[in-house]
Amino acid sequence: MQEINQPFWLASNESESESESESNSPVLHFVHGNSFPTGTYSVFLKQLQPYYQIRALDMHGHNPAFPVTDCWPELCKELIASIEAGKNTRDAMRNTARPVILLGHSLGGMLSLMVAKMRPDLVRCVVMLDSPVVAGWRAKFLRVAKIFALENYFGPAKFSKKRRKSWANAEEAYQHFFAKAAFAIWPEQVLRDYIQYGTEPYPKGVTLHFKRDIETAIYRTLPHIIDRFTALPFPVPIGFICGTTSEECRQAGIYHTQQLVADNFEWISGGHLYPLESPEIAAQKAHTMIQKLLASSPSFPQP
Repeated sequence: MQEINQPFWLASNESESESESESNSPVLHFVHGNSFPTGTYSVFLKQLQPYYQIRALDMHGHNPAFPVTDCWPELCKELIASIEAGKNTRDAMRNTARPVILLGHSLGGMLSLMVAKMRPDLVRCVVMLDSPVVAGWRAKFLRVAKIFALENYFGPAKFSKKRRKSWANAEEAYQHFFAKAAFAIWPEQVLRDYIQYGTEPYPKGVTLHFKRDIETAIYRTLPHIIDRFTALPFPVPIGFICGTTSEECRQAGIYHTQQLVADNFEWISGGHLYPLESPEIAAQKAHTMIQKLLASSPSFPQP
């Protein structure tokens, strides 16, 4: 199994003769979706690597210094800390002087939105990949659901808390996920990457690298206060790419998202996991959106 501590996009960038500060490539900080470590997106990120200096945390929510709490304030702090350090969680400390492009999928898109509002001096632009804004009556319903612990009976937490988490070996894990319709449509290499980066050895075989209880906690603490972060004008350019068959966007609605991003709203064929279903097409869409946003605001916000 490849060493998860040094994913390929960090390792290859580090091998370059020039330092990040000397490179002309903009810095792109990627933020993964819930339950999928960054390595799962290897094929997707490889398409973007020629254009950007890519940085990412292996997994959000697993550092005890930044626990999962209601509405994710500590997860926002974790993302801010990682941007400021310009490092992977296990890399040596190193500063980045330039604001970054935030590109996030699902959980990652929402964290990127919140952090850009909190610290626009750190961010050039934000691209959200199927991370719909939950506001209005849906946000009120979400708050009530938390009060009465209704999320235990419906929604993704209902399923994640009892998700199978261990297998005899990596191949058994691969076959387990390949048998599921949602994973069977992924390119083989993407699913292989999920097994490589999404599992880890344990005494009886392999187990999920992204802990099941943390995945469930993230679902149970979805922000119901996101409207505090979406007041216009938004401090940096922001865009959204929506899957045409995304159940998450259908449930959350896209009205408030469209109000936030205005003309920077695009559709892509696929469901909520389209960066993993169609990584090459998704990467091209993301790159095009990033270039559009950068062109719309050449100057950086100041602290």
